[in-house]
Amino acid sequence: MAEKIIIDGYNLIGTYHNDLRAQRTKLIQDLSAYGRRKGFLHDMTLVFDGIREGFNKTQTVIGGLTVIYSGRGESADDVIKEIIARAGMKCIVVSSDRAIASFAWSKDCTPLRSEDFSHKLYPGVTTADAVYIEDDDEDERPAAKKKGNPHVLSKKEKMIKQALDKL
Repeated sequence: MAEKIIIDGYNLIGTYHNDLRAQRTKLIQDLSAYGRRKGFLHDMTLVFDGIREGFNKTQTVIGGLTVIYSGRGESADDVIKEIIARAGMKCIVVSSDRAIASFAWSKDCTPLRSEDFSHKLYPGVTTADAVYIEDDDEDERPAAKKKGNPHVLSKKEKMIKQALDKL
């Protein structure tokens, strides 16, 4: 069965570009090429905020990739949460947004940080070469001290590693 991957588009490419339209087009092309390389093993859905462009909600399939732009009155985060809730299966959710990650965990899905997925999408590109969006709702909290054996991955860390291995 194909793994369902839901991708927060602007979170992956960042918003600090002179030409967001060109960046969206490039990401769509790159994800379509990734899908071909993987033999369309994954059912991928890419979600963008359409509000920025004044779009009505649209959904198209481009190169095996489902691309959704949220409509007026809803954000890409709302659309992503709706997709997760309706999926009826475990999904991999690519977003560095804490609220989306928390929602994904609550629905038994595995969230991956955009940076981690980017390493799979663009092998050989370093973090210093990429620009990532920093979400306003992310705060710098001190890391909680882990209980148990420090050499053993937590349940969540194991799930993230398994998801990355599938990509």
